[in-house]
Amino acid sequence: MKYWFSATELCEVPNLPSTVQNINAKANKEQWQSRPRSGQGGGKEFHIDSLPTETRAHLMLQASQIEVNGTVFDLPKKDSSELSYCPEALWYSYEKATSKHKEKAQHKFTIACAVADLRSQNIPIKNALEMVAEKFESSVGTVRRTFYTVDGYERCDWITLFVPKYKARKAALDAEFTPEAWEFLKADYLRLEQPCLTTSIERTIIAGEDKGWVVPSESSIIRKIKREITKDEIVLLREGEHALMSLYPSQRRTVLNMHAMEHINGDGYQHNVFVRWHNGEIVRPKTWFWQDIYSRKIVGYYTDISENTDSIRLALMSVIEQYGIPKEVTIDNTRAAANKKMTGGVKNRYRFKVKEDDPKGIIPLLGIKLHWTSINYGKGHGQAKPIERAFGVGGLEEMIDKHPLNAGGYTGANPMAKPDNYGSKAIAVDAFLQSVEAGVAQFNARAKRETEVCMGLSSFNEVFDVSYQASQIKKATKEQLRLLMLTAESVTLQKDGSFTLQSGGTIANRKNRYSNLELIGMQLKSNKLEIRFDPRNLHKSVLCYSLDGRFICEAECIDMAGFNDTSAAREQHRHRTQYTKATKKAAQAQQKMDIAEVAAQMPAIEPPPPPETKIVEMFQQVGNTLRKQQVEVDEREDAFCRAMDLIQLGDEI
Repeated sequence: MKYWFSATELCEVPNLPSTVQNINAKANKEQWQSRPRSGQGGGKEFHIDSLPTETRAHLMLQASQIEVNGTVFDLPKKDSSELSYCPEALWYSYEKATSKHKEKAQHKFTIACAVADLRSQNIPIKNALEMVAEKFESSVGTVRRTFYTVDGYERCDWITLFVPKYKARKAALDAEFTPEAWEFLKADYLRLEQPCLTTSIERTIIAGEDKGWVVPSESSIIRKIKREITKDEIVLLREGEHALMSLYPSQRRTVLNMHAMEHINGDGYQHNVFVRWHNGEIVRPKTWFWQDIYSRKIVGYYTDISENTDSIRLALMSVIEQYGIPKEVTIDNTRAAANKKMTGGVKNRYRFKVKEDDPKGIIPLLGIKLHWTSINYGKGHGQAKPIERAFGVGGLEEMIDKHPLNAGGYTGANPMAKPDNYGSKAIAVDAFLQSVEAGVAQFNARAKRETEVCMGLSSFNEVFDVSYQASQIKKATKEQLRLLMLTAESVTLQKDGSFTLQSGGTIANRKNRYSNLELIGMQLKSNKLEIRFDPRNLHKSVLCYSLDGRFICEAECIDMAGFNDTSAAREQHRHRTQYTKATKKAAQAQQKMDIAEVAAQMPAIEPPPPPETKIVEMFQQVGNTLRKQQVEVDEREDAFCRAMDLIQLGDEI
């Protein structure tokens, strides 16, 4: 068994310094038994008995011997097929190394392989070392140490032996920090107002001046925060739950199992352009876009001064009229998108008060399945809709808002990015609508889109057309298109068969009123109708439905006439006369038998005998006055009196 070891050999032993200089320093400090080393290089050798216990055990295991009570025993030898080292541990250390260290290991591995290849050709070791040293412009000693490092190891593991074995630096002792001061700092720094750490440290020092708190330097505090508080805890306490949610890996969903027009999503985008609208007002219009999720193509849009029910409905109408009815739709649960006219009757709307007499919206009437984007910790989850990415950099803003037709009217993406010609011009509405059409066409036709379906080769138009031609898509009927063109409103029916629409708005305190003679006296639930109309032309007729969706009639608009408009009065009188005559004819048609015929067919009835009176009028004199008094006579007393009168009359005869 070997008892003397050089400092170079001890560098490879765990729990000892990894450099010769540090080994000698440790030996001098612990007074290891040593002797001069013989041979090239010089130096010292250290006896195994003076080394630490763990080091001695390691060296004995390497020599396959162990000492017990002064007696050395040979350990059983391993099978020659078994390795004397753990390749997994070597490769684990190699994977943890930096790229720079791996490059150095690759260089030494090449030197060791070159020496091994020469030795396999029966070239003496001395000559092989010299030849390799000359080739790699290195010293013979360096080549020798490199080659002997891999002795006893498989060639496939040699490269792992040359990675520098740096030991982890021991963590420095924590600087003194009063516990109360640490808690004070955390309470001030970890809050939603997000104060600066330097300012929080200053406040901690000020608060602890009269309390004797010890506060370390800012660098020590930063290390303590990184060591004791995790990143997600800091984000939660300083930025909130929604920011914490963003740290969680997002879900990636595939669309390869879908086809064109199977699922669309929509959202509104407010343009950064000043536009002179039809009424002369200067506004920033807002366009509602419908996008096919499979191909990412914009399949419909409508521009208005705001995001409202009509813009969403008319945009959907253009989609269905041109491409067909989609199976599913995804929108935000906003007040404009979740309105009753579009989504009435859909469960879990969480918008507006739900009433039993609410009419069904257009989306459920068409059999479209509606999806709402989720609300996570008080904020909408907009990234669930692919249309949101169309509004980003290089998207619809670049193609529409910065179009040459809108030059001079662009406002900038935010108040801090205003161009120098801000507010110098208001774009005419017709020119702006042309820019929207051109921008959407450019957006759909751009080639080499980097999406899952386009794969960097095709445009949105191309992949949409291929899938659309091979898909079975339901087309809308004329009745369904009419429902799309018309907005639904529940109104109260008056007794004269008229009603007033609130959706038409009010101009000069006047509203549109409608009527139909068929509605007079109609029995309806809650006395209400469902009215469908085109808000762009409220002077047309409107369609009347019951609340359960049955068609009743078509009502005409009744214009409010001027107070002294005699022609309108005559027209009204003429219509009223026609209505009266028509009603008389209908009533006469109902009465096929007049009242005389009814009386003639009644049976003859003999009048009953008149009843006898029970009241007798008598005259009585009271003083000088003669008074008439009615006396009710009992029938028995009356008969008795008549009998007595007859008896007296017989006696007289």
